[in-house]
Amino acid sequence: MERFETRSIHAGQAPDDETGAVMPAIQLSTTFEQDAPGEDKGYEYARTGNPTRAALEANLASLEGGEFGRAFASGMAAIDAILHTLEAGDRVVAGNDVYGGTHRLLTQVYDRHDLETKFVDVTDLDALEAAMTPDTELLWLESPTNPLLSVVAIEAAAEIADEYDALCAVDNTFATPYLQRPLDHGADLVCHSLTKYLGGHSDVVGGAIVTDDEGLDDQFGFVQNAAGGTPGPFESFLVLRGTKTLPVRMDRHCENAAQLASWLENHDAADQVYYPGLDSHPGHEIAAEQMDDFGGMVSVEFDASLDETSELVAATEVFTLAESLGGVESLIEQPAAMTHAAIPREERIEAGLRDGLVRLSVGLEHVEDLQADLQQAIEAAIE
Repeated sequence: MERFETRSIHAGQAPDDETGAVMPAIQLSTTFEQDAPGEDKGYEYARTGNPTRAALEANLASLEGGEFGRAFASGMAAIDAILHTLEAGDRVVAGNDVYGGTHRLLTQVYDRHDLETKFVDVTDLDALEAAMTPDTELLWLESPTNPLLSVVAIEAAAEIADEYDALCAVDNTFATPYLQRPLDHGADLVCHSLTKYLGGHSDVVGGAIVTDDEGLDDQFGFVQNAAGGTPGPFESFLVLRGTKTLPVRMDRHCENAAQLASWLENHDAADQVYYPGLDSHPGHEIAAEQMDDFGGMVSVEFDASLDETSELVAATEVFTLAESLGGVESLIEQPAAMTHAAIPREERIEAGLRDGLVRLSVGLEHVEDLQADLQQAIEAAIE
C-alpha cells in the first residue's frame, strides 16, 4: 500500500481519460443520462451519487484505512446518519465531555425518540464497562476529546463494546487519519467533521463516515440518500483539495502546538494545560501508542472568572476569536460561552469544563508570534 502522503494526493483520483485533466472535475449536473429505463452509467441523481463526491469518499476511506466512505453535508449530518441506524429503546454510551453539538443532538433531539444516552468518563475503563448494558447498541468515543483533550484507549474500549455486541464509533476529527486510524484499533466506524483539519482552510462544511463493514456502509448509504444530508460537488472538491496538503499542514500544527503547550505549562497564569504531548498529561502514554503525533489543539485553564476569560479571548490579535478549528489560521475560544454553551453549567463544571477554560486551535503562523499574542492577552485580562 502506498504511504499516507501519496494516498492523500492520489487516492480516488486519476487524470481524466478524455481530456487529461489532472484535477478531478467538479460535476455540477443534478441528473445523469440513462441508456435505458433503469440502466445508468453509475449515477442517476446527484443526491444519490455524484462523481466528485465519490472521489472524495474513496479518498477518505483510503486515508482511514477503511473499505467504504460516505460524505455528508456536515459533521453533525454524519453523526445524525449514524444515530439514524439505531431504534427506539436503544442505548448509547458516550464520553462526558463530548462536543457540545453531539451532546445537544443526543439529549435534545434523539431523547425525544426514546434513545437513551449515558455519559461517562470513557478514559476510565472500569467506569465505561459499568455503564454498558445488554441494550447498549453504540459506544461513542472522541479521542482526543473536545475540549479537554482526554485520551481514550481505543482498542480497550472497542473490546468492551464488542463484549456487549455494541458498535464502537470514534470521532477522529481532532487527530485526523494522518495521526490516528481508529479502525486499526478495533473501532467499527470513524466519523469526521471535514470542516476542520481535512478541509483545512475554514471555507467548507462537510462530514464523513468510514467503515470496513459493508452492511454498516449500506445503512449509512441508505440514510445518506433517504435523508439527503449530502455535500455538493464544489464542497467535495474543496475537501479533496484540503486532503492533499493534510500531512504537511498537520506536521506544522503539531510542532506549533507542542511549543505553545510547553510554554503555557510553565506560565504562572495557567493552572493546567491540556495537551497529549506533554509528559504531565494523564493520557500521554496511550496517545504515544495509538497516535503518530499529538495534534494541533491545546486547551488551558486559567485561574480566572467567566468574565475575565471572556476578556482574555477577546484581547488576542493574531488568534481569531471564533468557533471551529483545524484551519491554517489560529483560533481561540471559550468553551463555557461558545462551543459547549449548550451543556447545562452544573453538568459542564462536573465534566471539568470550568469557566476559565480556553481552547486553542493552533495554526500555521510563526509560533513566536502566537506566543507573544497570548502573552499580551493574558496581561490585558488577568495579570
